[in-house]
Amino acid sequence: MLTDDALRDAVRARLPEVRAALEELVRIPSVSADPTAAGDVRASAERTADLFRAAGAPDVRLLAVDGGKPAVVARWPARAGAPTVLLYAHHDVQPVGDRSAWDTDPFQPVERDGRLYGRGTADDKAGVAAHLAAVRAYDGRPPIGVTVFVEGEEEIGSPTLAPFLAEYRDLLACEVIVLADSVNWKVGVPALTVSLRGLAECYVEVRTLAGAVHSGMGGGLVPDALMALSRLLATLHDDAGEVAVDGLAAAESDPLDLTEEQVRREIGAVDGLRLIGTGSLTSRMWSRPAISVLAVDAPRIADAVNVIVPVARAKVSMRVAPGDDARRAQEALRRHLQTHVPWGAEATVTPGECAQPYAVAAEGPVYDAARSAFAEAWRHEPVDIGIGGSIPFIAAFNEAFPDAAVLVTGVEDPDAGAHGTNESLHLAEFERACVAEALLLARLAEP
Repeated sequence: MLTDDALRDAVRARLPEVRAALEELVRIPSVSADPTAAGDVRASAERTADLFRAAGAPDVRLLAVDGGKPAVVARWPARAGAPTVLLYAHHDVQPVGDRSAWDTDPFQPVERDGRLYGRGTADDKAGVAAHLAAVRAYDGRPPIGVTVFVEGEEEIGSPTLAPFLAEYRDLLACEVIVLADSVNWKVGVPALTVSLRGLAECYVEVRTLAGAVHSGMGGGLVPDALMALSRLLATLHDDAGEVAVDGLAAAESDPLDLTEEQVRREIGAVDGLRLIGTGSLTSRMWSRPAISVLAVDAPRIADAVNVIVPVARAKVSMRVAPGDDARRAQEALRRHLQTHVPWGAEATVTPGECAQPYAVAAEGPVYDAARSAFAEAWRHEPVDIGIGGSIPFIAAFNEAFPDAAVLVTGVEDPDAGAHGTNESLHLAEFERACVAEALLLARLAEP
């Protein structure tokens, strides 16, 4: 078995070719949300498969289920008595949005100040490259069974992941799952993601009139629907900004060393904006519910006339705290909206999407192995963090492989800008993530 230092050296020796592979993948605009990019998504999968064949995988397949986009499965079967680890990432990427807002071509990777810029450099083609680096560090002969699974539709919500896991369950069977699509606490401080909030959405329609009425005739007598909807939406929070929907779960998170100044900088808060809620910043972001109004349907200002608006609609999105049930939380939100509409207006509430929250008690030998590998790679003890958003595919893996230990890791840092303009990868962090994964395989091979 290679020593930790030998593995670190082996990863560093292969980093130039791994980075070249990453840059090659970034140049393929595999935007899964764009129907016209289907050929690029397939090309990305094919190139990913080629990379793992060249890395020595004896079994590499391009697979999909009906209606799904191409995924790659590369396998190094375990020797007798050795465990198998499933290494997950995805090769599809988000749309780039306004190209003029990018400093450089999003599909031409460029290094500046120690970061590699381009769409997918961090989310999540760097995850693919980290898996590639780990197996290459062993010259394509990892010490345990390894299955690399690179999905092609994560950025559109993994719509066929559940049937894919069901159809290829035996092919993907494992004792440990590493999901490389999360973030580290900060540059130089690694993290294991141990909780994620869920999602519950509702659409609410408020009606005050059968049809529009001249504001000179009904004004002062009849509330317009926009006013009623605004008052209803305002009941979702109290004066401190705490969620005011009854019956929702909430918990506390380790405050770590997060400061308000850091949060304000990272989210781009305008001067003078007061952060809402009470308690630690991490609790407000990770382990308590949060509600946002995502959109309102009403007449545009350009189309406004002097009539009382009879109907208005809004989409309300709730982040569900770990430990809660998304469907139960959605019902609590629906009930609140239905019962708090003012002035006797009609309210129709329609449930939308739901995604369950996630929490794991990150204890036991697999998590000990991961923390040891992270500490050695970063020369810094890892921290446990939560994520305020949802990663729906985690629930699919938990359901398909309920006995497997799940490690949610990643190569991103808070400045990576995933999904945004000028997405980037911190190259020193990327090296540490590659070293950590190679070390993890060695730790999992120990008795």
